[in-house]
Amino acid sequence: MSTPPRLLVTVPRTPELDAALRAELPRIPVLYAKGAGDGPWPSIEAALVGVPEREMPGFRAASVPGLRFVQRLYTGLDNFPFHWFPETVMVAGNGGGYAVPVAEHATALVLALARGLVRDHASVVRGGKHQGPPQMSLVGKTCLVLGYGAIGAELAPRLKGLGLTVVGVTRTGKPKAGADAMIPRSQVLSALARADVVINCLPLTRETVGFLGEKEFSALSPRSILVSVGRGPTIDRGALTRFLQSHPDFRVGLDVWWDERNGLGQLEGGVSLSQFPNAIGTPHTGGLGEEARGWALRHAMRNLARFFRGETPLHLARREDYRGLGDPTHLGE
Repeated sequence: MSTPPRLLVTVPRTPELDAALRAELPRIPVLYAKGAGDGPWPSIEAALVGVPEREMPGFRAASVPGLRFVQRLYTGLDNFPFHWFPETVMVAGNGGGYAVPVAEHATALVLALARGLVRDHASVVRGGKHQGPPQMSLVGKTCLVLGYGAIGAELAPRLKGLGLTVVGVTRTGKPKAGADAMIPRSQVLSALARADVVINCLPLTRETVGFLGEKEFSALSPRSILVSVGRGPTIDRGALTRFLQSHPDFRVGLDVWWDERNGLGQLEGGVSLSQFPNAIGTPHTGGLGEEARGWALRHAMRNLARFFRGETPLHLARREDYRGLGDPTHLGE
């Protein structure tokens, strides 16, 4: 008689997934949702999910009456269907699962903007000469990391290697590894005024919607660099558009957007990022790479292993932080 499954896996089965399960949860019996029917599965205690609406559209909580923990493969929880699961079920995002590739991507955007690579490439294609703001050296400059967490910890050594001083921003401003200094969100305006580079790693919660608005952009240096790899709606789209239009030396790199289904590259009022020679955009590819999914799977499995050992999982969501954020245009994977 087979051992009853304890873990429900809804993400597509791949060799990387199987390898991560063998490495991190070798003794936990698994049920793969695809082809498994509709339950009930009374022995299931935890689930690994990606995009539940896509992977198990007919889900019923009654099918898994013993479910106590849901681990998402992706980092963000702003579009997660919390209402599918009873309040007693813990839900965790995969915080830090994609930190390495996202940190690499953010660093690449900073360098590309500082050196004017997009603008200069366009000049070469046209057969012209260098034009526009001078290239910026990063040595001796200050980088402010908004939402300093796992990505910030990976960013810090890369940024320091470029000669930057790293200042992190969190709710409390408590010291964190890698940062030269930490400040609370309440001091962000004065910190923005001193920053040469700003990297936005903020998650999208009720507290961070429009975190960078008119006041924050007014505090920024008109010659600074802003890179966003957190969530699009943490930046006020109108405030960013107006700042770009009125400050020709400002440089911006966006990997995340306000509407990720059909609004890539779009700012407010139909203004395109392509209109600005000192701007660069990528289609939410910061977390991609040959090794990225394997790393993310292993990271998620380690949190599931904590649960099965009887420990409190990391990166647990406070549901009240996400109420009202279920915007269907924001994929947030």
